[in-house]
Amino acid sequence: MARYSLGIQPTVSLTLASVFWGVATVISKALLSSVPPITFLVIQLVPSVCVLWVLVLAKGVRPLSWEGLVPLTLIGLLNPGLSYTLSMLGLTRTSASVATLLWAAEPALIVATAWLLLREAITARFVIATAVAACGVLLVSGIVGSGNLTDTSGYGVTLILGGVLCCALYTVLSRKIASKIDPLPAVAIQQTVGLVWVIAIWPLEPQGGAINNVFALSPKDLLGGAVSGLMYYAAAFWFYLNALRSVPATTASIFINLTPVFGVGTAYIFLGERLTQSQWVGAVTILLSVLALMMWAAAPKAHGSTG
Repeated sequence: MARYSLGIQPTVSLTLASVFWGVATVISKALLSSVPPITFLVIQLVPSVCVLWVLVLAKGVRPLSWEGLVPLTLIGLLNPGLSYTLSMLGLTRTSASVATLLWAAEPALIVATAWLLLREAITARFVIATAVAACGVLLVSGIVGSGNLTDTSGYGVTLILGGVLCCALYTVLSRKIASKIDPLPAVAIQQTVGLVWVIAIWPLEPQGGAINNVFALSPKDLLGGAVSGLMYYAAAFWFYLNALRSVPATTASIFINLTPVFGVGTAYIFLGERLTQSQWVGAVTILLSVLALMMWAAAPKAHGSTG
């Protein structure tokens, strides 16, 4: 890993992003029992995009050039477009606790892709700790116990992990441009592209007509979708991109594993969800790995140390 001192501002930003992602996942799971997944993405992204553009206009951010707009558009198609389409479809087939913990696979994918695409240096102990966290993911997913990816829960796990891969690529690609672009308009453009993607595939949703699905929702469902969208897409993404301006992608990956802490805790309190014994083992494994990674990242490095 690169030698650096983990500052307070990126630490706070990455932690808050994890809080919003974890809590919003639980809210989403609670509402997906009554709202079709693509429709839910629409009611999440519309208020998020509107608020972001109001903030962009209020701040008076200068328009981006085509050279800056094109990569942001492509990244926005990747995430939240494709990534959260897969994630929401998977979330309808698994629990909120398992879904949030599955996202612990993202750091391992970020480390690998950051090394391949950005040539970010990593230490042996960083790779080992990340691999241990990945083993925890397998336990949490339930795949090890069932050994079957074709049943309903396994299908949901596969969809979510596909979304995780898209997010890992998003982090690495965003790191390349984060230092050059203001995070607020960057998030606004990405969310807008994601909204266009979701609206384009909306008619394909099998549960009735797209517009009819919206009119059938209660005010509570609409409010819940709006609040979770502002948390998940506007706030969390802004904090995350803001942190990527000053830390490597591999460092950001450490904090993503905090998302399960807030997700499982919220699901336990508000949804009454419980993990099996093997899933608890996986959860503890993940959290211990994250703690080790955070300690190594924050500790001062001796000159010439190889980790």
